[in-house]
Amino acid sequence: MSVTPTHTPYDGSTKPFTIGLKPLDLDEWIEVDDDIDAYLAEKDRLHAQIPDKVFVEERDTRQAQQEVLDLLASYLPGRFPETYRRYGDALLVGRIRRQVLDDGSPPLLIAARLVQEDLVLMRKSEDGWRLVAATLCFPASWSLQEKFGRPLQDIHAPVPGFGRGTRTADIIGRIFDSLAAAQPVERRNWSLQAGGDLYKPLSGAERTERAVVRPSRFPEADIAAHAFMRVERQTLRKLPESGDILFTIRTYLDPIERLARHPDRARIAASFADQLAALEGSQLDYKGLTADRDRLVSALRTIAADAT
Repeated sequence: MSVTPTHTPYDGSTKPFTIGLKPLDLDEWIEVDDDIDAYLAEKDRLHAQIPDKVFVEERDTRQAQQEVLDLLASYLPGRFPETYRRYGDALLVGRIRRQVLDDGSPPLLIAARLVQEDLVLMRKSEDGWRLVAATLCFPASWSLQEKFGRPLQDIHAPVPGFGRGTRTADIIGRIFDSLAAAQPVERRNWSLQAGGDLYKPLSGAERTERAVVRPSRFPEADIAAHAFMRVERQTLRKLPESGDILFTIRTYLDPIERLARHPDRARIAASFADQLAALEGSQLDYKGLTADRDRLVSALRTIAADAT
């Protein structure tokens, strides 16, 4: 685990609740760090204990799933030779793992056992781009089972300003339609959660209840010791053969206290506090931060002040 956060989208470089897509160098498609063994072990645990909650597929997606696996099996050993080595019909991954590339599992599941990212396949339909297959072990307050088969505008319905009929939804649809295989894109977003669990699902009913009751998610007195910054690095890549779009989600978790070690901590913590303070009511409800926003802002301003 790094001493300081890997990505800091709360530093003013992006604005919350915006699309914020940027061109992605294909050489930087996947990210790997020293936590890979722990991430893949957690994926193994979740797939063994709750397989129906972390993997879904429409049967006619197997060809596109294989396309994803083939791309990763080719890309990873060349990009990260210290982590991935080809060994016959398998890849040696990290320090302890040997993954056969054709073990009878759905190809997307095999692909997910190679990387720290979650993998989501989107396919164009009459109602827009639908979620047709996914391995999602690290959801941030949403349920894969509820989103399976649904189009983007319905998947984004809970997000303020992103649901069906909004200008943002129309723009996202056009971005998906025009995405070129040779030019993938990426974005980052952030949230805050209690504790360091990667698996943080939330059903629609739970989200509605949370927005009505607005409970504190950080009841402990020292909020900086229990609040974790959750950053998602998301990429979109159009698959050249199937025409489907692969959506990858790499999740990073760091306690707020870790910001105090960042060399630019004064600026970053102050910007983070300003972004939190500027969130509107529906945005705070969506992030589940209505009850705790002021305490979190105070903790971040303390980090910024202590650095000066």
